[in-house]
Amino acid sequence: MIRGHGVDIIEISRIEAAVERWGDKFLEHVFVPSEIEYARKYQSPAKHFAARFAAKEAVFKAIGDQPNLGWKDIQISNDSFGRPQVRVKLEGFKAKIFLSLSHSKTHAVASAVITE
Repeated sequence: MIRGHGVDIIEISRIEAAVERWGDKFLEHVFVPSEIEYARKYQSPAKHFAARFAAKEAVFKAIGDQPNLGWKDIQISNDSFGRPQVRVKLEGFKAKIFLSLSHSKTHAVASAVITE
């Protein structure tokens, strides 16, 4: 049974602008160290940061109103096959989240589906 669904799309240039303006402070506010390390290993890290940013937004939308849930409470990684996966640090949260990410030259998009 589906408990929630969220979708988010973001312009990669918005993430680039935030990094240019605030640098590591922005990255460390939104992402955990492993997410930063993952994106920085690519020649164009902004598109990977943008995809993970969109993923976090999609998860926020799918979960719904949770006032104690912050950016770093939602962690995006990849399994051994490269599929994106989500870890949510929220007391009592045990639902399964299916996540899909994609990006082009200009945009990144994510979809999150929460099931019981």
